[in-house]
Amino acid sequence: MSYLPKLNAMSSSSAFKSTSALSVMAAALFMLSGCATTQSLTPQQCQASNWQEVGYADGIRGSSGAYFGHYINSCASVVGATPNRIQWEQGRQQGLKNYCTELNAYKLGREGYDWQPVCPLEGIDKLEEAYSQGRYYYIRQRDLDSLRSPYYSPYPFGYGNGRLGYGYRPFGYGW
Repeated sequence: MSYLPKLNAMSSSSAFKSTSALSVMAAALFMLSGCATTQSLTPQQCQASNWQEVGYADGIRGSSGAYFGHYINSCASVVGATPNRIQWEQGRQQGLKNYCTELNAYKLGREGYDWQPVCPLEGIDKLEEAYSQGRYYYIRQRDLDSLRSPYYSPYPFGYGNGRLGYGYRPFGYGW
């Protein structure tokens, strides 16, 4: 079953509105939870973070439960700042509801991103199919773009087909 016709069958205005709303909401949460996008947290972030919002932002990105460990390491030296794993996991589970959708799986594949294995097993076949469809489109488009490039050659040093390849020298110098 192809995922592409389903996307095209959706009302373009309603799909645009829901996609736009999700994008704006995700961007706002990333900005609000600034520490969710960094590898190490400042002492102020360790003490003042809303761990449910941080978890939600991590869930939207497809972070695994093990990702929480970097918050523990970052906040270990801050006195009185202990990341709240329960709140973080509750937020992450809510974020995963947005990550684990067919539309998101297709979008990730189409944009060339990797799919993270963090979704529940029920319905995983549909998610993998959507990701495969998007990934197929991405690879096909990448290959077409490389064929359109004036420097493309299937041979390592530009031999064959009269096209310029990897060994192309812009001014004709052979060194």
